[in-house]
Amino acid sequence: MALRDEYTTPEAFRTYCREWLEANRPEPTRMPLPQAAYEVTLPEHRDYLVAWQRKCYEAGLIATDVAPEYGGHGFDDFQMIASNEVRRAGVPYFINWIGLGMTAPTLLAHGTEEQKRTYLPPIFTGDDIWCQGFSEPGAGSDLASLSTRAEKDGDNWIVNGSKVWTSLGSLASWMLLLARTDRDNKYGGITYFICSMREQGVTVRPIHKMTGESGFNEVFLEDVVVPDHQRIDAVGAGWQVAMSTLTSERGAAKGVGAVPSSESPMDNIEALIALAKTTMRGGRPVWEDAVLRDRILKIYERTVAVMQNGRRMGVAALNGGAMRIPLQSKLVGSELGQELHQVAMSVLGPAASLYVGDEHARADGKWALGYMNTYTGTISGGSSEIQRNILGERVLGLPKTK
Repeated sequence: MALRDEYTTPEAFRTYCREWLEANRPEPTRMPLPQAAYEVTLPEHRDYLVAWQRKCYEAGLIATDVAPEYGGHGFDDFQMIASNEVRRAGVPYFINWIGLGMTAPTLLAHGTEEQKRTYLPPIFTGDDIWCQGFSEPGAGSDLASLSTRAEKDGDNWIVNGSKVWTSLGSLASWMLLLARTDRDNKYGGITYFICSMREQGVTVRPIHKMTGESGFNEVFLEDVVVPDHQRIDAVGAGWQVAMSTLTSERGAAKGVGAVPSSESPMDNIEALIALAKTTMRGGRPVWEDAVLRDRILKIYERTVAVMQNGRRMGVAALNGGAMRIPLQSKLVGSELGQELHQVAMSVLGPAASLYVGDEHARADGKWALGYMNTYTGTISGGSSEIQRNILGERVLGLPKTK
């Protein structure tokens, strides 16, 4: 019996997800996982997370609403239930977050039948890790200024250029690639491709961040051959397809099981409160400092508000438009996370300078690491400035900024 035939109501499926996650929670890794999937570089972590993702997929928690012919489970509007239960359970994140959160929705919306049947199942199992080749050294926020070029050569395209900030690039089998096919048309001259990361001419170089981690990469493309059947949508339609992908990345599209982090907002706020109550200053817990306690409680209130607001995403009548709440949640959530870690630095005081690996660091330096990593959240997927422009122009109808 198919899973969708056994669990026919949302309540029954929610109970199933909750009980399955409790019974199948994996043992921790020998070395602690990075705080986010985009920092995974070790083969040990990759193998552990791929095995976990495959297990969740087989249980119906990934590709829950995708049609069976594309490797899905064929439910109708149950994916949000599965994803919410995964977040609530606090289990490890899914490593293939770009494949699940960006590639799959893009292919479902714009891919050919052959592309869907070929690429989607290995995305769901985690067998094929994906990365995103959008940003370039000279085209970040102004993505349409990209200069990586693709030139037609019979049934193939020859691609030359470079990409930067490529999360999971060192582990990926495939890349979502934007390339310029018409130099005289800024927006209409971009085409969207699927590029093999194992193709001759693809070079990946890690970028070491201030945290010491290297989940980001540079990718260099030198005479890389991309078959035309790996083009998504029409020649010159890349900008429109890219906007669809970015809508998914920013949380404003229906996903297939992407969970970028296993920590819920309340996990962090509760950890901050515990930190304040156990950190001593002047012979008293920092929690007794009225100013710091007030800052923490305000963050607590805003965290609860963000979480309650997020519940409205599944109700079209309350969403105020297709993108308002998801885009707003990305903007507010990333900045709130940064503020929370700033307060944690204030609680720690001079001890905030102790980093991962220092025997005297509180929580093995996770607060200092987390603080530096929050800048990733306010930049990736569209910086806070870009998010505000999108909300102002596309949601509120304000004139474009000059």
